[in-house]
Amino acid sequence: MPHSTAPHQFSLLKKRYFAPFFWTQFCGAANDNLYKFAVTILLTYQLHNQWFEPAMAGVIIGGLFILPFLLFSANSGQLADHYSKIRIMRFVKNAEIGIMLLASYGLFIQSVPILLACIFLMGLHSTLFGPVKYAYLPQVLDDHSLIGGNALVSMGTFVSILLGNIAGGVLVALPENAHIWVSMACLLLAVAGRISVQFIPPLAEPAHKLKMNWNLFSETLSNLAIARQNITVFKSMLLISWMWFFGAVFLSLFPIFAKDVLKGNEHVAALLLVLFSIGVGMGSLSCERFSKHRPALSLVPLGAIGMSLFSADLYFSITTPDTTTLYTFSQFISQPANWRTMFDLFMLSACAGIYSVPLYAFIQKQTPKTHTSRIIATNNILNAVFLIASALITGFILGLNVPVPVIFLMTGIVNILFSYSIFLSEPGFRKNNI
Repeated sequence: MPHSTAPHQFSLLKKRYFAPFFWTQFCGAANDNLYKFAVTILLTYQLHNQWFEPAMAGVIIGGLFILPFLLFSANSGQLADHYSKIRIMRFVKNAEIGIMLLASYGLFIQSVPILLACIFLMGLHSTLFGPVKYAYLPQVLDDHSLIGGNALVSMGTFVSILLGNIAGGVLVALPENAHIWVSMACLLLAVAGRISVQFIPPLAEPAHKLKMNWNLFSETLSNLAIARQNITVFKSMLLISWMWFFGAVFLSLFPIFAKDVLKGNEHVAALLLVLFSIGVGMGSLSCERFSKHRPALSLVPLGAIGMSLFSADLYFSITTPDTTTLYTFSQFISQPANWRTMFDLFMLSACAGIYSVPLYAFIQKQTPKTHTSRIIATNNILNAVFLIASALITGFILGLNVPVPVIFLMTGIVNILFSYSIFLSEPGFRKNNI
């Protein structure tokens, strides 16, 4: 049963029904990003291969990670509505330990195929966990706590991205035994997530049992049809998916942006991800105050405006130093010319957090609990489509030798056009703006 009080969002971290779940998803997201960023830096700066272009490392790794969301989300949603969500969480955390053992072997022998295969497997791990994560919240939180709970999960996800990227960037840049340190960190996070999930209180088994459809294609179409029955919910999914497209453009290009445009080393690339992650987390946490504990969809267009304005200002703020030596972290932040760039990155990501949290809470509130996992799975399918499109489009534009700052500016322009065309086309957003 959902808990009926409406505590301040941070007080949820003291609750038995929320805290272990929060730390489980925190460890999983941190592990995803530590490993992804370490491998991205490894392939961009250190490990060169004849068939792998370093400039494409971020795009290829991003595409591989998100591909399982496209292929397996529909079945993941079925599993989460069919079986106990706690049981699925524990299974996924067991699998994560096995994946990290294989990744450790790949790091030790510096095998590009194994490293990329584990990127795909970690994407599959997240695909299975995603529907459970967002379907769990409306089962244990009431409507008044839903914004705060989603804000904490969003904040936790991006803080874990921050810490994972910092750790990945720092560990992989160590002069000796970097692969051992990265392997140990990934394994420790996987084990910590498995321990944490053991403390989540059991939920009642689903009263209904689904007839499982293992056909990926037909089940995906079926879930899309279910989602389209509520057009306002479906368009909310499109807006969330666009937010992931927007973020993926920036995240995938940060390593090459830091290296070729800002002339920074691996630690500068990590700094950009730090700013982005803190920004999303701070923006997410501010939603509860702005919304007064209600899914206030009016925050969505405001967030979209901010995302585009700061993307445009980022383009005009960038200066490329005339140097052949890469700046260290301290050298980079000591340059006043870079402060505006850092501020713009922080603010556009904060606006992305404000943009997304009300949409997640709205979907959870408007969806029957018997279908929540499948609707979230459908959202993940759309996210995957947009993220893969982001990787393909970004890679294509990079292939045309379009400068990275221009790509950022183009993304900001498309953002305001897409977001407002969807939001203004649906009267249900204004009608349900509660």
